[in-house]
Amino acid sequence: MKFKEAVTYDDMLLVPQYSDIESRSEVDIGSFLNEVRYSLPIISSPMDTVSEVEMLVAMDEAGGLGVLHRYNTIDEQVRMVEEVFSRGVSNFAVAIGVSGDYLERAATLVDIGVNTFCLDVAHGHHVLMKNALTTLRKKFGRSITLIAGNVCTLEGVNDLADWGADAVRANIGGGSICSTRIVTGHGLPGLQTIFDCARTDRDVKIIADGGIKTSGDIVKALAAGADFVMCGSLLAGTTQSPGNLVVLPGEPPMKEYRGMASKDAQMSWRSRSSTPEGVASYIPYKGSVLDILGDLEGGIRSGLSYSGARSISQLQHKAQWSRQTSAGTVESGTHILTAQDGRRK
Repeated sequence: MKFKEAVTYDDMLLVPQYSDIESRSEVDIGSFLNEVRYSLPIISSPMDTVSEVEMLVAMDEAGGLGVLHRYNTIDEQVRMVEEVFSRGVSNFAVAIGVSGDYLERAATLVDIGVNTFCLDVAHGHHVLMKNALTTLRKKFGRSITLIAGNVCTLEGVNDLADWGADAVRANIGGGSICSTRIVTGHGLPGLQTIFDCARTDRDVKIIADGGIKTSGDIVKALAAGADFVMCGSLLAGTTQSPGNLVVLPGEPPMKEYRGMASKDAQMSWRSRSSTPEGVASYIPYKGSVLDILGDLEGGIRSGLSYSGARSISQLQHKAQWSRQTSAGTVESGTHILTAQDGRRK
């Protein structure tokens, strides 16, 4: 039996290189999706505890891309889209499925001006994805931009690109509230997914989706070949994420964050649950997502400068990698309290 070793973001580090970059302002972290340039290579995950109107507006303000989730009726989604337009935002995406009302939903949204869609399913390398992509391309041609996924293999990226995708979400089971790998035994570590998928020779953008915990992980994903990263947990629990604050006696304010394949989410949007592949939880309230996005932007710019790279393409060309041990992973994090606890023992 042949098998390969696969690495996560924590397994690898980028090796610092000579840099003549004197200021982070010299670093350009912009990335294109078709004709649109985004100054921040971050996309919000189409989850009902992450991306509704306020998140799309904030993502646009920060220079990223917001994706409105699909866990609602067509009329509800249309009302949200109209509000985003009336708030002056034109660069955003809307999620749809690959079965049921996806074509009616897409046609309705195209009629009111939407031109970027995210075909949002857990296992994107699938005949339903093939049918949906080819059908949408036949009906709307190149007038719309199609983001599709998720996949975790080079074959998956190539097939989705051949079926009509402009960008592909790459990762299976790596999200912080996703249990796909536990439930199904399938998936691939997040950084390995990007190494593999970025080998494509198709004209398609790679979106690293899942397992992103820090700005350092974003830099690693970009260095490995991603054009964008998609974030859920990093953006959840903020002022702009949907949901009310939950305040319990003696506890800090919290907000709900749930996987869209969790039992809780499935019951909410379709009144039944079938083989949950995620969990629902609460996370501490974080304040404005604009502050978080600002911190992430600063970290990404610094990350590129450590490799002497002024752009994402330069980073991908110059990147040098090192595998770290489990002890190295511990050392890479802040560990003063761990060290002090160890001495006391």
